Amino acid sequence: MGASLKDIKRQSVAVDKTRQITRAMNMVAASKLKAAQIRMENFRPYAGKLMEVFSSLTKRVVSTTNPLLAVRDSGRIRVIMMTSDRGLCGGFNTNVIREVERFIKRKTAEGQKISLISVGKKGRDFFKKKESIVGAYVDKLSGFDISLAAEIAGEVIPSFAAEEYDELYLCYSEFRNVASQKPVMIRLLPAATDEEESSEPESTVDYIYEPSEEELLAHIIPMYLRVLIYRGLLETSAGEHGARMVAMDNATSNCEEMLQSLTQQFNRARQAAITAELMDIVGGTEALAAQK
Repeated sequence: MGASLKDIKRQSVAVDKTRQITRAMNMVAASKLKAAQIRMENFRPYAGKLMEVFSSLTKRVVSTTNPLLAVRDSGRIRVIMMTSDRGLCGGFNTNVIREVERFIKRKTAEGQKISLISVGKKGRDFFKKKESIVGAYVDKLSGFDISLAAEIAGEVIPSFAAEEYDELYLCYSEFRNVASQKPVMIRLLPAATDEEESSEPESTVDYIYEPSEEELLAHIIPMYLRVLIYRGLLETSAGEHGARMVAMDNATSNCEEMLQSLTQQFNRARQAAITAELMDIVGGTEALAAQK
């Protein structure tokens, strides 16, 4: 019984230390989430207005020679996939990876070839032996700004103009609330057409453009891509911290339940040991009395 009591005590100490770690990680994630959520929410109005202007421009321009609007037979597709660099965030990365896997399976069945640009270590590690990864940005999400989006856009735009691939998609987790992040897959290139923007509310503002609309479009499309990519990075960052906060909160609750269970086991084992000792004493007393 003594060894059993020691084992239970040792397990209780280990679980309690784990609880302290998960509680600390929960507090850190909550702090980082607040900062990431503020950045994301402050950026959303800017992104929405730029998309509105872009939509208005594409509806006005009847024909353009801009290569980023060129619609080609889609035989080669490139996907920018955004996951976290670190784990311990529940199903956050798994959900994005599954969304990309479903997309790859569907497009491959149609005879198309897929290549990936991975933002985040988890996605890269999962696909590096399965799919063609033509670019990877790891250990960047702990501290980034729009320059990271500009760097990614600077890689994908020349490749599309050079016809190295025919379509560009972006997959990331859209932040809804702390407990809900939904993977989304959106097309970036060729840049969205009128039909694809039709789901957005119609703007009542009549813009006057100067210089020409085509010249403006040539400048706005790269900016539009940088904004969409940066929005994806912000949503991914907030989603990661939210998912980790929930995961660590659940882990802390599980540790507390285990501690309660171990405490009960310890008390039962100790009571059993005391009962056994009392029985030995009573048995010894009875034996002595019988000898007399």
